[in-house]
Amino acid sequence: MIGVVSIMRYKYCPKCGGTLSLNENRDISKPVCTSCGFIFYQNPSVGVMGILIRDGKVLLGKRRQGSFKGQWCFPGGYVEWDEDVYEAARREFVEETGLNITITTIYTLLSDYGCIYDQFRSIHNLEQQNVIIWFLVKEIDGKLVAGDDIEEVEFFSFNEVPVLAFPTHDIVLKKLKDEHLIL
Repeated sequence: MIGVVSIMRYKYCPKCGGTLSLNENRDISKPVCTSCGFIFYQNPSVGVMGILIRDGKVLLGKRRQGSFKGQWCFPGGYVEWDEDVYEAARREFVEETGLNITITTIYTLLSDYGCIYDQFRSIHNLEQQNVIIWFLVKEIDGKLVAGDDIEEVEFFSFNEVPVLAFPTHDIVLKKLKDEHLIL
């Protein structure tokens, strides 16, 4: 088990305030309260990404802040508590690009953790695990302008793409290229 202490995101029970501890099976995803026995399930967050292709090029945004400031990513973000994943994708897209979109289809679904991402452990925050839904989208209206936590937006062909912030974005970009959806 890698860094068990660092993987336990919370130390105290949300029900009674008791101390959370790994259960007898040392299952890192289910700490147990030592006082009341409550099992605290640590589940991944859900993210949504929009893939907008125009003239064989894909829209990316340059990150304004955080660990990956200055690197590029697809427009998207997290699903809020009481929000449908489709609504979240549309909201995040307009916040980051200024464009209103319609979702045409789910393109792929990826996790940003697990054995296939072992090579990225040094840069990936193991305490924040995500499941990401990737949507193909079409623009309805709006004006392309960077917003929210994106400082620049631009369309790129596969060979023009700058350094991407996240391994899953590289995977999706290669899939788009292999399926001849982008130049």
